Amino acid sequence: MSLLVTHAAWTLVAAFTLSISYELYRATVKAGTSTHDSMRSFLTEGLVFYGIAALVIGLLFTGVRWAVWVGLTYCIALIFVSIFWYNPKVMFDRRPGLIDWAEDLVYTGLLFVAAALLAYAAAGWGLTPVPA
Repeated sequence: MSLLVTHAAWTLVAAFTLSISYELYRATVKAGTSTHDSMRSFLTEGLVFYGIAALVIGLLFTGVRWAVWVGLTYCIALIFVSIFWYNPKVMFDRRPGLIDWAEDLVYTGLLFVAAALLAYAAAGWGLTPVPA
C-alpha cells in the first residue's frame, strides 16, 4: 500500500468520525428540528452510510490494488451528494447554524483531500521527500 493511500484512508477516518459525531449530535441534542434529526433516522439511514464508509476505508487499509479506484469513486460520489443533495435539501431543512456549516465544510473538504490523494495514487504517482 502506498503512502498516498494510507493518508487518504486516515483522512476518510477523520471525515467520517466528524460526520458520525455530528449526526449523533443532531439525533440527540437537536432531535425533532427536522425529519433528518432523530435517532430513528440516524439508525436506519446513517448506519448503512457509515457501514459502507467503513468497508471502503477497510479496503484502503488492506492495500488491495483496486481499492484505490473504489475509494476514489466513493469520494467523488459523496462530494456530488454533499454539493447537490445534502446542502440544498438536508441543510435547508435543518435550519443550520455555525456548527452545521463548519461540519459540512470540513467534512466535504476532507473528502476533496482524500479524493486528490487517491487520484494521485491511481495515476501511479507517489510522495518523494524533499531534501533538507
